Amino acid sequence: MSKRERIKKAQEKLEISGSETITEKIRKRTPWLFGNKLRKPKMAYPKLRGRRIVLPTPSKAIGLAVIYAILFILQTGVVYLVYREPPALGADANGDPIFLYPGIQDSFIIEGIVASILIFTASTGFLLLYQASKHSYNRKLALRIMIIGIFMILVSYVFLQYMIAVKLGEPAWWENL
Repeated sequence: MSKRERIKKAQEKLEISGSETITEKIRKRTPWLFGNKLRKPKMAYPKLRGRRIVLPTPSKAIGLAVIYAILFILQTGVVYLVYREPPALGADANGDPIFLYPGIQDSFIIEGIVASILIFTASTGFLLLYQASKHSYNRKLALRIMIIGIFMILVSYVFLQYMIAVKLGEPAWWENL
């Protein structure tokens, strides 16, 4: 067998072994089942490269700002405001304005906005704590960021607890002093 014949046989073997379908394998073993009438042609499909639409992507800071804006809007209770249509502010029997609705099930618009601002402030405090951990190599900077974050969390917590206590009608802790 010459070198040319061996190369040709090897090429034929490569073509058949890599592209042989299941039906062709069955037909080889059982030629009486399908005969010569059923044959699937071998086709080489071209690799098409479609054009991709390339849109400019915003930076991570813009994405984070959009996420925070959406969270802030949801925290203010937009669904509650649209569904229930509460008043912006209220007044007591003497006509003095009240900012916190006396019941826990309802709220004024300003109350939802203030609570959302406090929750947003606490969230920012937790983000500052995370940022402080990134600056562990610079102790002074990390300590300043951590103190500001803890202060924001504590102030938000105290004011939110005060709002809940007023809504429940409980006496404040400083009234007992």
